Amino acid sequence: MSETSRFALPLLQAAQAQKHVTVNEALSRIDGLMQLTLISVTKNTPPVSPQEGDAYGVGAAAVNDWAGQEGRIAVYVNGGWSFVPATLGMRAYIRDQNGWAGHDGSGWVLGMQTLSPNGAGMVQKVVELDHTLTAGPVSTVSYAIPDQSVVFGVTGRVVTEITGTGLTGFSLGVAGSANRYGSGLSLAQGSWLRGLTGTPVTYYSAEDLILTGEGGDFEAGGVIRLAIHCLQFALPTA
Repeated sequence: MSETSRFALPLLQAAQAQKHVTVNEALSRIDGLMQLTLISVTKNTPPVSPQEGDAYGVGAAAVNDWAGQEGRIAVYVNGGWSFVPATLGMRAYIRDQNGWAGHDGSGWVLGMQTLSPNGAGMVQKVVELDHTLTAGPVSTVSYAIPDQSVVFGVTGRVVTEITGTGLTGFSLGVAGSANRYGSGLSLAQGSWLRGLTGTPVTYYSAEDLILTGEGGDFEAGGVIRLAIHCLQFALPTA
């Protein structure tokens, strides 16, 4: 046996010369895998100028130095790529998706919280977007709430001041409930909102978020950053 079974760490052999090389290789891999952060899990082409310790989840159609390593973790150590198996139950922070993911045995699932023997699971999501307001009494964020989701709340921050003639504030909601996520909300840059639902609300189809002006109409140009906090559920395999 020349490698460990889980992370393919190199093992010292009997009477091996230059033992420090093998030990340092193993330590470098461990350093890349502890508190695992993957820069991306969708890239197929290795970066041109990787940094020591960079780690990626190799994509499904890998080329160049990653060819044949699909689905494995690529760690850049000692000036070259080392490849480690990605296995069921591993967790990692995915930097280019800004979230934690779990490995379901075949791939990385962002926000995975639970997993059944046949792939059913609960996925926790934060959908974040910047919305530039349009002129008029309402400004609509089209299909902001994902379909088949249970929403616990919406938070937000005014990035650029919201303006309008006679405007004193705004409410945030959905069709049929204009203030579900808040009313009397501030227009000032840096102000925030935290709209919690007392009972989580299920949306079976994608839903617009609607900002409604209070006291007047919106002028175009204000920007608000919104985050929808929700759960979704994966089906078991056949």
